[in-house]
Amino acid sequence: MNQTILDRSRNVALVGPYSSGKTTLLESLLSVSGAITRKGTIKDGNTVGDGSPEARDRAMTVEVSVASSTYQDIAFTFLDCPGSVEFAQETYNALVGAGAAIVVCEADIAKVLTLAPLFKMLDDWEIPHLVFVNKLDRCKDSFMEILHALKAVSSRPLVPQQYPIRQDTELVGYIDLVTEQAYQYHAGSPADPIPLPEHLRDEEKAAREEMLEVLADFDDHLLEELLEEINPPKEEILKDLKQDLSADLVVPVFLGIAEQDYGVRPLLDALVEEAPHPGITAERRGLKPEAPGDVIAQVLTTYYTPQGGKLSLVRIWQGELNDGMSLNGVRVGGIYRLMGQQQESVTQAYTGQIVALSRMEGILTGDTLTTGDVNKLKPLPKAQKLEPVYALAITPEHRKDEVKLSSALGKLLEEDPALHWEQHGDTREIILWGQGEIHIKVSLDRLRRKYNLPMTTHLPRIPYKETIRGSFKSHGRYKHQSGGHGAFGDVHLEISPLSRGEGFKFTDTIVGGVVPKQYIPGVETGVREYLVQGPLGFPVVDVLVNLSDGSYHTVDSSEQAFKQAARVAMTEGMPKCNPVLLEPILLVKVSVPNEFTSKALQLVTGRRGQILGYESLEGWQNWDQVTAHLPQAEMQNFIIELRSLTLGVGFFHWEYDHLQEVPDKLTENVLAQNTAS
Repeated sequence: MNQTILDRSRNVALVGPYSSGKTTLLESLLSVSGAITRKGTIKDGNTVGDGSPEARDRAMTVEVSVASSTYQDIAFTFLDCPGSVEFAQETYNALVGAGAAIVVCEADIAKVLTLAPLFKMLDDWEIPHLVFVNKLDRCKDSFMEILHALKAVSSRPLVPQQYPIRQDTELVGYIDLVTEQAYQYHAGSPADPIPLPEHLRDEEKAAREEMLEVLADFDDHLLEELLEEINPPKEEILKDLKQDLSADLVVPVFLGIAEQDYGVRPLLDALVEEAPHPGITAERRGLKPEAPGDVIAQVLTTYYTPQGGKLSLVRIWQGELNDGMSLNGVRVGGIYRLMGQQQESVTQAYTGQIVALSRMEGILTGDTLTTGDVNKLKPLPKAQKLEPVYALAITPEHRKDEVKLSSALGKLLEEDPALHWEQHGDTREIILWGQGEIHIKVSLDRLRRKYNLPMTTHLPRIPYKETIRGSFKSHGRYKHQSGGHGAFGDVHLEISPLSRGEGFKFTDTIVGGVVPKQYIPGVETGVREYLVQGPLGFPVVDVLVNLSDGSYHTVDSSEQAFKQAARVAMTEGMPKCNPVLLEPILLVKVSVPNEFTSKALQLVTGRRGQILGYESLEGWQNWDQVTAHLPQAEMQNFIIELRSLTLGVGFFHWEYDHLQEVPDKLTENVLAQNTAS
């Protein structure tokens, strides 16, 4: 392994909430570092990131975009990650392979809370990260107020490395708190050093002291200097920043306006000076990046491209990968360096690099790959799979396309592991599950564009059941005479309810062989077939049916005849047993910042939910978890309203719990809708 290549490369993910400006920042980073000659804009749809049609149609990042550049002899690979919570799975999968992350946020205290889940993931995985406070030209709050708000959502201490210089409300420059040098911004060129503004001396001093005090918590020598009122040299501060950032002990904070390139060069300088090289990240994962031996890599995401087919974006953790090698027994079809939608073929990939591999069939996102014996290799940890929270039932617009659907859905799920599909056992609908309405719509766009499979959609039907409250003794006779043998079956059934959750039971108390044993299974089959759709139109549960009497004909009776007799008896008897409608009830655990707990409680109770209790959410500072029983019928748009009430950060876990009677006033609506459909 060439140590120079390892030392002089950085993998950096750009993460942050939707509309914070990540893709614009990427464009600026590429422009400032000389990777592109002309900056694109989101409005014009010509940025390096967000190159897919689905992203450009919505002016938002919906998948990880990769771009490379060189700055001060450091080779950078940037991963522009989605900001919408509906595409968080993409972001989390990509972060697993990042050496550092830039958390981009708007200069707006009201939106800081949206960073909480992202900070949690970064801290849990110990991924070094910096904060870039963007759009300071629109800022209504002071920088220190924003910094204070950021501290409340991070478990790691934040370290301001810059302080803004404003002229009225306009951002005109910054003060480097390491060197105490002030700079004035210039559009399209580096900032110029200027004297430190006198009116900002006290504020700068306070911000710098805050920076040094945080660093001193991890450096005894620096602490001694501060106690003795010795001004530490620049080199010592930078050394502490580099060590503490690499160990994910502190979070440096930078500022600027990405759209105008303000603050982008100092951010790049910090990545050069302070961000860890890929070997440090590999060692944190328990690997030896410089050791000779087998190649070890991990899939960060999967693409299906119109031209090149399947591409697996991988992080090389150890070893040197050459074109034509096999990983996990699959021959690499090609190695590519990505620049947005563009692909550059290369023959080798080294430790620390992020490249795309073609035609890796059977290889999935998150998989650990090796040129050695995969059975002897401990898989690398991968991002937790998010649970689906929103669903639509889908049907191909053209019936002839039904045969292609399962194959296309399989590829769709390879690209996006946050999706799930099923054919529901009760409703027979094909249901596509995802992280929200936009997430599902993007997936449907991909089905249409990539696989020529346009879909019609509707909300999934609720899998209602029915049961009975009363008992009834029913008689069924089936008699049919044709030219040859006839058909004869005669049964007496006792139909009665069972306790909730007991399902269906069939018994017989036949005495004297009035119904021969060989015909009794036919009776049970007839009962079961009837229970698929009861008198209200839904599957029947929690019913006991006893065969108590009957008669037969020595010539004309058969198992089929007794099955038909049983159906006759059930058809007559079930409507007289006081049938009632049942709905599925889910056990739901809703997680929200505690300032939104009261809203979450109101949301649950407003949807016929029963609150079971709430408590602090383990591992999340200032978050609560509300536990409740909620009817499945009330859950279909629950995630949309929950996110609306919680700045997009609320989430929930659900599982089926039990069946419960539908209130009488709602039963009529359900039955009317079922009849109409």
